[in-house]
Amino acid sequence: MGNWMPDGASTRTRIGVLTPHLDAVPESEFQTLAPDGVSIHAARVPLGMVGPDGEIVPHVDANIAKAFAEPPAVDNAVSLLSAVSPGAIVFAFTSSSYILGPGEDVKLKKRLEQRTQNIPVIIQSDALVVALRTLHAHRIALVHPPWFSDELDGLGVSYFENSGFEVLGHGQANLRDDYGDMKPEQIFDWVTAHTPEESDAVVIGGGGFRATGVISELENNLNIPVLSANQASFWLALRTSGIEDKLNGYGRIFETSPGN
Repeated sequence: MGNWMPDGASTRTRIGVLTPHLDAVPESEFQTLAPDGVSIHAARVPLGMVGPDGEIVPHVDANIAKAFAEPPAVDNAVSLLSAVSPGAIVFAFTSSSYILGPGEDVKLKKRLEQRTQNIPVIIQSDALVVALRTLHAHRIALVHPPWFSDELDGLGVSYFENSGFEVLGHGQANLRDDYGDMKPEQIFDWVTAHTPEESDAVVIGGGGFRATGVISELENNLNIPVLSANQASFWLALRTSGIEDKLNGYGRIFETSPGN
């Protein structure tokens, strides 16, 4: 027998991800989180954050976010992605859910699953709701990336309140003036300073908000669960695919299964 090196084979399952065309964060965080035998496969969907001269629009507004979830681009993308037979596909975009609301998330999931031939589609904001309920968390601190508009931040509050949660604190983590990554220590300092003591959990919204690397330290410091959009949706995608790995170091949610 040869000394075979790892070759990326999906011996256990594949996870698909629908991501805005300019956003590398969801798939790279999924790749980091993926246990052995789980491979990540992305499809890019146009997001209208690019101006006429190629510049990035500094804030995601409601119209930009809503358009991302509308046909035909995302429907065509999920249809193509389903050809690799993933165990689940993540719609890695929280903003459109904030605008459309929890009820429309159900319709979006059903519409996309018609194109996947019933491969499960995980809607990212709904995954956060499932994770919070699994953790029995009711009072939350809600953190958004700096490129969210004030309107979108407020819609995020309404989304979680309409899903049955109490939002004790919310706002954009104003750590930079443009779209892009922030250092883990910046996120740690901001979240710890803006989390009300009565919170049952912290929710970090936004698929483009790279935050998985700071979750463990935040949980140790705050002594409450911390969820990010990518972490929670990947957890639910794994569990939907029959993978029960705990993934130590990436949050208490990986110690659970939905509904437990």
